[in-house]
Amino acid sequence: MKKLFLFAILLAISMNLLAQNDVTRFLGIPVDGSKAEMIQKLKEKGFVNSKTIDDTLVGEFNGTQVNVSVVTTNNKVSRIVLYDAIPSDETSIKIRFNKLCRQFKNNDKYISLEDYTIPDDEKISYEMTAHNKRYEAIFYQQPESVDSAALVNEVLAILLQKYPEKELENLTEEMQKDIVATAGMILISKKPVWFMISCYYGEYFISMYYDNEYNRANGEDL
Repeated sequence: MKKLFLFAILLAISMNLLAQNDVTRFLGIPVDGSKAEMIQKLKEKGFVNSKTIDDTLVGEFNGTQVNVSVVTTNNKVSRIVLYDAIPSDETSIKIRFNKLCRQFKNNDKYISLEDYTIPDDEKISYEMTAHNKRYEAIFYQQPESVDSAALVNEVLAILLQKYPEKELENLTEEMQKDIVATAGMILISKKPVWFMISCYYGEYFISMYYDNEYNRANGEDL
C-alpha cells in the first residue's frame, strides 16, 4: 500500500495540482461561497432582479435572455441554474441545443465524453411524449487545481474496491494506468456543466446547470 500511496501522490504532483479546491466557474465566478455574495457578483456582471419571478435574476447569457437562480446546499452555493426567458418552437430549440453542443465541444475549457447532438430528422416532441426521452448533454470544465490529499484518498478508496489490497502492493503497468484514469475522472466529475431541453405546454426551453460537486449533498445528513 505504501508504494501505491506514493504513486498517487506523485500523480497529483505531476498533474500540477494546488492545495485548494478547483471549483466550477460561471462567467469566471467560482460557484461557491454564500448566496448573497454570488448574487452580488452576478449583478456586477450585468444581471438584475426579476420583476416577475421571486429570488431570480435576469440578463443575457451567450446571446440569449435567461433567468438565473442560485441554489445552495448547507448555505454554500452548489449550483447556478439558467433557463430561457423566451420559449422556442420545436425546430428552433433543436437547432439551439445542437449549437450549444458544438460550442461546448469546441471550447478548450471543457472536456466532452460523447456526441450529444440531435439528428436532423428526429422529432423531439414525439420522442419526449411517446418515449419520455430526455435531451441532455453534459460537459466538464478542465481541472486547474484541487486538494491533492483529497484526490489521493479518493483514488485509494476506489482502487481498493477494484483490487485486493495484496495486489496493490506490486503495481503493474495496467494498474498505474488505472490510477491515472481514475484520478482524471475524479477531477472532471467535480465540475460538470450540463443542459437539457424542457417542454411546457408545447413551448420549449433550454435549462442549464453549473454544478459545484464539492458543495453538493453526499449523504452527510443521513
